[in-house]
Amino acid sequence: QVQLVESGGGLVQAGGSLRLSCAASGRTFSGFAVAWFRRAPGKEREFVAGISWSGGWTYYADSMKGRSTISRDNAKNTVNLQMNNLKPEDTAVYYCAAAKSGTVLGYDFVYDYWGQGTQVTVSS
Repeated sequence: QVQLVESGGGLVQAGGSLRLSCAASGRTFSGFAVAWFRRAPGKEREFVAGISWSGGWTYYADSMKGRSTISRDNAKNTVNLQMNNLKPEDTAVYYCAAAKSGTVLGYDFVYDYWGQGTQVTVSS
């Protein structure tokens, strides 16, 4: 079993930056793919970014390309999401998810473990 805990959310002005972290406990998730999803009020949960088990392959939603970087440190059991030039439409609860398959996909149903989420609010 893997427990995921997100941190780093908060309130930031448009154009600002945040660094979200996902820490795993219970067992190592070095063989898992890890992704970030988000859910804005009144909207469906959507894929934001993902990283393969090795860290050698990353994938971003079009809305986040060029503005975010996902990285992982398997020795520390953490995955980070650096988000820059944030916009009000980025306001959402951000969730970390891990997939035993090790492969990043943009579909939430392939992920086996989820964190509780961290709120990101971007003011205009």
